[in-house]
Amino acid sequence: MYTSILNQLAAAAPTGTPPAWIQYLPFIAMAVIFWFLILRPQMKQQKEHKAKLTALKKGDEVLTGGGFVGKVLKVDDNYAEIELAQGVKVKAVKSTIVDVIPPAGSKPAND
Repeated sequence: MYTSILNQLAAAAPTGTPPAWIQYLPFIAMAVIFWFLILRPQMKQQKEHKAKLTALKKGDEVLTGGGFVGKVLKVDDNYAEIELAQGVKVKAVKSTIVDVIPPAGSKPAND
């Protein structure tokens, strides 16, 4: 007797339909992967940035969103007064401050 492999596989396959939750399993897996690879690190980075801004104090050297580097003269709840050059003072919204530059005497992170 000659039977094809397809006929044997069709006979061995279960005839019932899979449960409905199995159809949603790939979407759930993609959501979990999206959460751990994209959303969670972004939330951590935002939290660290917010902590930097709340710890901002007079004398810190900062980098603004426009690319200006200056020294903080005064810090308010929403604003920071920054001296860009001698006699050049600007008032910047704290959320536009991108980074706090460490002092020149500090050791680099990779050493």
